[in-house]
Amino acid sequence: MKSPEIFVVVAAYNEDKRISKAISDLKSHGYQNIVVVNDGSRDRTKEAALASGATVLTHPVNLGQGAALRTGIRYALKAGAGIIVTFDGDGQHQAGEISRLIKPIIEGKADAALGSRFISKGAAVNIPRSRKLFLKAGVVFTRLISRIKVTDTHNGFRALSRKAASKIEIKINDMAHASEILDEIHKKGIRFVEVPVTITYSEESLSKGQKTSNALKIVIRMINKKIFGG
Repeated sequence: MKSPEIFVVVAAYNEDKRISKAISDLKSHGYQNIVVVNDGSRDRTKEAALASGATVLTHPVNLGQGAALRTGIRYALKAGAGIIVTFDGDGQHQAGEISRLIKPIIEGKADAALGSRFISKGAAVNIPRSRKLFLKAGVVFTRLISRIKVTDTHNGFRALSRKAASKIEIKINDMAHASEILDEIHKKGIRFVEVPVTITYSEESLSKGQKTSNALKIVIRMINKKIFGG
């Protein structure tokens, strides 16, 4: 049986200092179909990604990570992707863990593999206590609102089969898209598993990541979507 074409989609905003290393890491592990969505960056993210050998799609203005993933996933599907991996460009994710992440999909055990930093002890490196509490609260909220049992909600390291990626509709442009994806997985009956992954935090990734202060906005957005469909 022919192995599925694996595409890695990287949403990037002002990552010119880190994107080359992320792409190099992916290539060193054999991943060649790398799609970087330059989401309205004001630096040289586009040039750095192109020089590193990635395919680059550019939004003229910053729309948000959800919008960037939507663009990248649509492109990957049109290009014939069999499995799509979403991967951060700031060094938090490890390319060496992709093979473990996609294994359940290749073996036909699931159509979505969701990375979790809380299944294995020590898989969240240098995570601040406030961030950990925020993420744990997100798990409780997701289980109540989306009725999907997961241990990690806002983890951007995930893999989707072609079937799952074609079914999931990402309509939310900002960081709340992570909750929306879980909601879609539950609503559309997509088979999923959680896979332990390592997330490495640095001062730079923390400064660019989801702010704890935005948690209330995400809650309101998801409740509104659930009740009113908007």
